[in-house]
Amino acid sequence: MSFHTLFITADPEIALHAEASGVDTIFIDMETRGKAERQGHLDTHQAAHTLEHVARISPLLTRAELLVRLNPLWEGTGDEIAGAAAAGAKRLMLPMFRGPKEVASFKELVGGRLPVTLLVETGAALMRLSAILPLLEKGDRIHFGLNDLALDLKLGFLFEVLAGRLLDVPSRFCREAGVPFGIGGVGRIGQGTLPAEWIIGEHVRLGSESVILSRSFHNGAQSLAELTRQIDLPAEVTSLRQCHNAFLRASAAELLDNQMRLAKKAIEIGEAASS
Repeated sequence: MSFHTLFITADPEIALHAEASGVDTIFIDMETRGKAERQGHLDTHQAAHTLEHVARISPLLTRAELLVRLNPLWEGTGDEIAGAAAAGAKRLMLPMFRGPKEVASFKELVGGRLPVTLLVETGAALMRLSAILPLLEKGDRIHFGLNDLALDLKLGFLFEVLAGRLLDVPSRFCREAGVPFGIGGVGRIGQGTLPAEWIIGEHVRLGSESVILSRSFHNGAQSLAELTRQIDLPAEVTSLRQCHNAFLRASAAELLDNQMRLAKKAIEIGEAASS
């Protein structure tokens, strides 16, 4: 199983460096509507990228896919889709939907111009996934977003979603439908309050095929020179893939043991954050 990596940036030089480092998708984030209100207290990506960033980066990429996250469905979604497609997006992401009606409307607006990734990050979307998957076409994907899903469920820590095995059945639905899916984000190997290695093990146990590389892969660098001074990105991407490959060789019992240690630690962190 290949493991698809997504890297958020709107800087052309950093995007090219990420592509050369083995990153599979450059992620342009145009979502602004309601995001600050939901995630303003979290250390998450909240910069407003624009169509100008899409147009600047798109012609430079030779291998990596260019994904654009749009706003949640609203009266301007059709214009956002048309603008992103014209600027060179290769895939569109819909965030914060709650059910199949919104997905059907979004797919109708896209009109088959580009493949889509649905970002499942509300409890309602998670519960209605079985009715959403039949709406997808070849090339479409699911990504389970842990930050907003944890907020919607009133959890103290995003990885409590994995601790409670809440994605076990939705992951099975995706596998049975033949729809590729990914889960949340991950930090660099050897780092994190919750070790990145344990998170990668859960990706393998669940059958996830993609992950977003967290801020630790760039440390908020504003230029390529700043990033390369701080991080050896090719080495970090290689290390992540090596960890994933190692878990692919693990037994089912070993993967379950990994889930149990992740769950214990994630719940401890979540309870501490909630107290």
